[in-house]
Order: sequence, then C-alpha cells, then structure tokens
Amino acid sequence: MSGFMAGFLFTFIGLFVVLPMLSGLARAFGMYTVVEEGRCHVYVLFGKVIAILDEPGLYFLWAKLGLNGIIVNWLGRCHVLDMRVDQQYLRSQAVNSEEGAPMGIGIWYEMYISNPVDYLFKNTDPQGSLAANVSNATVRCLSNMPLGEMLETRHKMSLAVRQEVSPKSHEWGYQLGSVYIRKVHFRDEGMIRQIEEKVVNRLRQVTSAIKQDGANQVSIITSTAERQAAIEFAKAQAMRPLIVGAALQEISRDPEVVQAMFQILETQKLLDGQAQITLVPPKNELLSQLLVSNGPLDMLIEGTRSRLPMQ
Repeated sequence: MSGFMAGFLFTFIGLFVVLPMLSGLARAFGMYTVVEEGRCHVYVLFGKVIAILDEPGLYFLWAKLGLNGIIVNWLGRCHVLDMRVDQQYLRSQAVNSEEGAPMGIGIWYEMYISNPVDYLFKNTDPQGSLAANVSNATVRCLSNMPLGEMLETRHKMSLAVRQEVSPKSHEWGYQLGSVYIRKVHFRDEGMIRQIEEKVVNRLRQVTSAIKQDGANQVSIITSTAERQAAIEFAKAQAMRPLIVGAALQEISRDPEVVQAMFQILETQKLLDGQAQITLVPPKNELLSQLLVSNGPLDMLIEGTRSRLPMQ
C-alpha cells in the first residue's frame, strides 16, 4: 500500500508540477512553440521580423531560427494574431438622397488579416481605419442617389462600397470581405410621422374603396334579384284573373252550384267581419222595432229567432 501511494504521489507531482515547469522553461528559451488553428505568430528581434508562423502545428524554434530562437522570447517579441474572419456593423451612416431626404444606412462587413507584417507595422489601428474607410466610402458612394433606388437596390449599393474600400484596406494588411447594406431608414422623425400618416390614410382609402365596391356588388345582386322576383310576381298576378275566370266560367254552367257558392262566399264574408249580426224571424216587424229601439245594430237579418254575437 505504501508503494502504491508513493507511485501515485510521484506520478501526480511529475504530471502536474514538474512537466508544466519543464514545458514553460522550454517555451521560454525558444525550444518549441505551438501555433493554434486560426492564429499566426510573428517573431520580431531587434526591430526586424525573423519568422512568420501562420500554419497550425508544433514548431521547434531552435531548428527554424537557430541561435535567435534562444533569445527571441527574452530580447525580442512574439505577436500572436487572430487570422479568423471578423465582423462589424456600422449603424445609421448619414447620407442624403437625391431628393434631399436625410437617410441612415446600416452596413455590415467582414474583414480578416491578409498580411501580418503590414497589419502590425503599417497602421497602428487597422480596425478603426477600416471602419472609417467603410463609413467614408458609404457616404461618398451612396449620397445623392434617388430615394427609390436607395430603398430597393441594396445589392448594387453593397458592391459599390466594397469596390471603393478594398484597394485601400489591402495596403494595411487588412482585407475586406463581404459587404452588405443591412438597413436603410429615415433619420428625420417628422418625415417618419408624415410617411406613417400617408400610409395610414392610403390604407383607409383602400379599405373604404373595397367596402364601397362590395356594397355596390351587393346592391347590384339585390336589385337584380328584386327585379326578377317582381317580374315573376307580375306574371303570377296576371295569370290569377285568367285562372279565376276560367274556374268561374266552369262553375257558372250549373246555376245551383253558382248560387250555393255565392251564398257560401257571402256568409264567409259576414263571418269574417267585426259587426254584430241579429237574426229575427221573418215577417216579425214588432220584434225588429224592439231590437232597433234597444240599441244601435250593425246588421239585422230576418230568418231565425236567436241573436248571435260574432265575438
């Protein structure tokens, strides 16, 4: 058990204490270095670039730099550059359209280091210079454009800005990648409010026109249906006298049937009325005089001895 613990402590100290110390001393004296993916090491000694390591991997500096590899980390300097593609967005670059409208343009672009030496020594702030260059190119290339083209042709504007910036940025070792006009907007709040009001009014006009057209269509359909219905009703009313006359002509051939029918119709008419009917026996003038003297009568009919109110 004691042997196992001793081996465990020896391995632990060797892996986590001794090995990192030896590795640090080896890197400090320039024995080796590790270049990660997307990185570049630029070694400068006495103001002169002596090595550029831009491929990922393990490098033995003594074999590559000779005696300079021993002292480069002490008397020189190692610049570690990020070679990956970077992105930046410039918001609301102020331009004016051909009509004089104050516009704001948001531009997005990519950039990456194309020449490490030029990036380090030709410009103290390549990123800031590139951003200023892109901003100036946007103002120069996109000012005084027609407002309609400025709102519609973003690809054409992006290409114009990229062609303007690329030659100058390459001189600083900083290459411009893709450029895209991401946003075009109005900067004047009063103009924005006016445009919103015009759009709202236009939408109201279109909505009213749609409603009115729908109402007109409904009116046309309704009037057409009413006209056709009136025509059919008129035809029916015109046919009714003919049908009734033909039926009466058929009935009038038998006098008894005609007399009975008219009696039934007269009786039905009396029953449908609101007047009171008093029936008295025939040839009874005294009873009729008594009934008349008793109160106003709507109708007096001789034929029976009973008084029949209709309600």
